[in-house]
Amino acid sequence: MKIDQLFSVRGKVAVVTGGSRGIGEMIARGYIENGVKVYITARKAEACNALAKELSRHGECISIPADLSKMAEIDRFAKEIEKQEKKIDILVNNAGASWGETFDKFPEEGWDKVIDLNLKSVFFLSQRLVKLLEAAASAEDCARIINIGSIDGLHVSGIETYSYAASKAGVIHMTKMMAKYLAPRKIAVNAIAPGFFPSKMTATLPFEAIANATPLKRAGRPEDMAGAALYLSSKASGFVCGAVIPVDGGYATTA
Repeated sequence: MKIDQLFSVRGKVAVVTGGSRGIGEMIARGYIENGVKVYITARKAEACNALAKELSRHGECISIPADLSKMAEIDRFAKEIEKQEKKIDILVNNAGASWGETFDKFPEEGWDKVIDLNLKSVFFLSQRLVKLLEAAASAEDCARIINIGSIDGLHVSGIETYSYAASKAGVIHMTKMMAKYLAPRKIAVNAIAPGFFPSKMTATLPFEAIANATPLKRAGRPEDMAGAALYLSSKASGFVCGAVIPVDGGYATTA
């Protein structure tokens, strides 16, 4: 029952997609500073490599840039992981994109780009890495998949981001499906539904208005996201499977 045992992730191996910035960076940093070996991937190699170099001052971080919206890239990325690891304990499916446009003008490009990365890649990367997750799993400590959804998959946003909202609602329900069918293989699948966290994706949103509309009267901080990911990766969440944890300061979940 001691906290350093319940919440310890030391010695584990994690893969964090979209790990070069934003929520992915917050999670990767939290893992590394607590003894996890982390592989990060992102489409932009320069940013991915630079962050891995910085985080490696605190632990072990390896950059493998990839565009996970493409099936060939998913396969290439998985092969690179397989070359270096016999097992992985944690897979965080975080890579994502958004597209905003009015209903009458919303383009097919904005649909396909977002759905392919936000939803399709979550399923197929998990499928591709499942054997490595099984290799790490045990009855005492399951392997973990953490899918990053959004509160926009739980409520109706005030912004017209149709494919983003659809993709995140899909991630949340798919998480429950994956949880049911992967649990017998000792892989616990859960999701985090972030609210407003400052990042490149949210840079155009009205920061002060959203913070004021949030019951806790602030935006998310890195430790808020890292804390949720650490919990879902440790023995403290050993009986949590198929859950969706909103980390939104009450913005959507109390409305």
